[in-house]
Amino acid sequence: MEKHHRTMQAENKLFSADPDTRISREARGTIERYRDHVRFKRTFIFILLALLIITVLVSASLGAISIPVSTVLSVIARFDGEQMGRIIWHVRMPRIAAALLAGAGLSVAGSVMQSVLRNPLASPYTLGISSAAAFGASFAIVVFQAGSSSTSNIVISNPHIVTMTAFAFSILATGAILLITRFTSISSETLVLAGIAIGAICSAGLTLMQYLADSVQLSHIVTWTFGDLGRASWGVNAITFAVLLPVFLLCFLRRWDLNAMDSGEETAKGLGIRTEALRVLGMALASLISAVIVSFFGIIAFIGLLGPHITRRLIGGDHRYLLVASPLVGAVILLAADTAARLILAPMVLPVGILTSLLGGPLFIYLLLGRPRR
Repeated sequence: MEKHHRTMQAENKLFSADPDTRISREARGTIERYRDHVRFKRTFIFILLALLIITVLVSASLGAISIPVSTVLSVIARFDGEQMGRIIWHVRMPRIAAALLAGAGLSVAGSVMQSVLRNPLASPYTLGISSAAAFGASFAIVVFQAGSSSTSNIVISNPHIVTMTAFAFSILATGAILLITRFTSISSETLVLAGIAIGAICSAGLTLMQYLADSVQLSHIVTWTFGDLGRASWGVNAITFAVLLPVFLLCFLRRWDLNAMDSGEETAKGLGIRTEALRVLGMALASLISAVIVSFFGIIAFIGLLGPHITRRLIGGDHRYLLVASPLVGAVILLAADTAARLILAPMVLPVGILTSLLGGPLFIYLLLGRPRR
């Protein structure tokens, strides 16, 4: 009884007589909850890495010729160049690597755009960059005659001109958006509407090119505008990786600034961040990634929206983890979609852009409906 009485006295002292001790206990509880939250985010990233590896192995094993996963692992481990090795290394792995790079790059671009513009709908697709690249490609096909055809297929005869022109037009669209940002007082939210307007202009230009094109050129234009990873090669992947890696590192170095931007522009300015310079830098970096990916692979819609939004729903908007997890989510989504596109109508291969639009639209509507009301 006496021992119980002493225990009660100690608890009363802890929770009423000594507020400093009580605050200390509350602080320790807060710290422990924060550590649990961080552990969850890191565990989520490791799970994504494991899922990505599994998706790569499954994708490499599926196709016109089914290859056991054990054989795929053996070929990858030994860099085997025999029959199965040629199928994996020269046919499937370039396409898989392109899906990983494109999905990761578009997700990074979407994450950065949504942060610096403080608008959840910002992405390369909604800001008109993809439409500008499509206009540039159609311009090259019609004006520069960058196409040919045969009785069996339709081929872009000069893909370098088409790619460079698509890249140039997407950079011009980016420059127009940056000029609007730099020399007007337009808000970051309204800037998305400016991007939509630029996209509408480019779509009108694309329609004009289709109207002026003959039947062969029209087939080239339609073929190019489908987002298709079948154009991938190790050379194309190397260029994409060479652009993506330094841009990702620069974005990750500014992760604290991006976190501050999410708290509001005034808060970011109060922390000493040059918000206008950060917005221009973020838009330039994200648009560079998008321009390279779209100019090589065509229009792949919704990945720049789905990757960041799914990641935010699961682990929050902290860019220390968002910029690592959202590229993994985007890579998994695009690789899974491309694998499905290869199998749905086999042996015919669907362009992955059709599938991402078909599945991404309803999923994005679901994510919007699931957002909490303010």
